[in-house]
Order: sequence, then C-alpha cells, then structure tokens
Amino acid sequence: MRLTIRRMTPKLRALALLAALFLASCASAPLTLDQRLDRILAQHPAQTIAISYQDLRSGVAVHRNENTVFHAASTMKVPVMLGIFDAVSRGELRLEQPVRLRNEFASILDGSTYSLEAREDSDPALYDLVGQEIALQELVRRMIVRSSNLATNNVIELIGAKRVMALMHEIGANDIQVLRGVEDDKAYHAGMNNTTTSHDLLRIFCTLGEGKALSPEASKAMTGILLAQEFNDGIPAGLPKGIPVAHKTGSITAIAHDAALVFDPSGTYGLVILTRGFAKSEDAEKVMAEISRAVWEARRSL
Repeated sequence: MRLTIRRMTPKLRALALLAALFLASCASAPLTLDQRLDRILAQHPAQTIAISYQDLRSGVAVHRNENTVFHAASTMKVPVMLGIFDAVSRGELRLEQPVRLRNEFASILDGSTYSLEAREDSDPALYDLVGQEIALQELVRRMIVRSSNLATNNVIELIGAKRVMALMHEIGANDIQVLRGVEDDKAYHAGMNNTTTSHDLLRIFCTLGEGKALSPEASKAMTGILLAQEFNDGIPAGLPKGIPVAHKTGSITAIAHDAALVFDPSGTYGLVILTRGFAKSEDAEKVMAEISRAVWEARRSL
C-alpha cells in the first residue's frame, strides 16, 4: 500500500511538506558561475580550455586552468601595444610619427630574413602600402582591430620584445612570454614562441580597466582601440547586443583565444578564454560565446 501525505500523521505530513519545499527550491535555484563553467568544460574533454574572470569592482574572481600555458597567437599584440604606449609616455616615440612600412624582418633564431604574405594576414590591404610612411598610431590600431601581422612586426621592432617583457613583469604578468613578432617560421619550429596563460592576460586587461596601465589617460586610449575590435565571434557573441567589449582575439591552427573587458552596466569585468584542440576556429568561438553567456547570466542571478 502506498503511503500518501493525507494518511500521514500531522508531524510526518509537516516534515514531508518541508522536504518537498526544500527539493523544489533546490531545483529552481540558479546555477552558480562555477557550476555553469564546469558544465561547459565537461562537454569538451578532448580540448584544453582555460578561463579567468574577475569583477573589477568587487575583486571576485573565478579561474579554470589559469596557469596552463598556451601559444599566445595574436593576444601577444596587446602587450606590444602597452610597450608602444610606454615608449610614448617617456617621450621616446610619438603616436603621430611616421613609420616607413617594410616587409623584411630578421628571425630571432639565426638573424636570417623573412617576409610575410598578404594571403595569410587578416589585414591584406596594408601590404599595398609597403615602402610608404604610415603614422605609428595607425599601425597600432590595425595591429589590434584587424590583427595585422605586418603592422605588428613593424611596431614591435621599434621597442623590442625584451622591453615588452619587462613591462609585463611590472604589472604582475610574470608567465607571459613575448619573444618575437609573428610568422617567424624558423623560430616557431625551434620552439621559440610567444606564450601566455589566462591568468596573465586577465592581469593585463584588469590593469587597463582599472586605469593603471601606465596612466589613466594611456589606459583609456588603449581601451578605446580595443573597443574598436572588428572580430567579434567569441566573447561579444555571447552578450546582449550593444554591450561594449574591449577585447583582442588570437588564433592559429587548433588555437583560438579571446581576452576582454566587458562593460556590464552593473560593473565592468575582465574575462579571458584560451582554447586548444578545436579542429575549427568556429567551434572554439561557439564555446567561447557560450562561456561568455554563462558569465553574463550568472551575474544576473546574483
């Protein structure tokens, strides 16, 4: 015979009702950010995904695989931008100064020369201007918003990778490695690569968001460049339309990243997502958008 609530004693009936209410409240309780992220990561066991999140106002942070080292791909262009603004702040460079655009660079492995190919660059139009003078600020802009490899190699040679590294250490990004420009194949095959962790990229973006990257004015100027990013299929794709996102993507074979400041009306936060192992960059971007959406929704439920 089934025992129903109606046939229970008043005491048992009260306990049963309390238990039912408790279970119902548990079932309807929104998932925490930790739970949301763990669910997403569990769906991709064959890939490596690192996530670093921090609310700039409260300092609350959530990390997954934050110290795992990844090829930095084009996210290394953000430290290079900081290096340029550092030189400008010291009076060594001027953003408006002309730079003669060239397409011949020295490998850090053996000093041999190499050139970049327009068909492998996300900003092929810039190659039509080789030999001409371009304002430094325009090269920095294209390095970020169009992820121009040609602009990057011209820009980094003005300051050198060692200076970029010293600046990263000053802001507490101690594990990131910026060794060279891009498409230095000899160095790549020798394992001399730019690398990063989600923890270090988050440190960089939070420093920008806090106005502490060199100065409040420099931080605002660099954030403005990042806000003009033209590739928005990662973190921005998981957010409601119209939410400002200052970010930088990066991708090579089986690598896809996005690092951002998200200007949520309830408070700015930093979010970095690094991925390795997705055969198609579009698949990685979908996961990054899903993670971005999970962070946004978790913040709404607080």
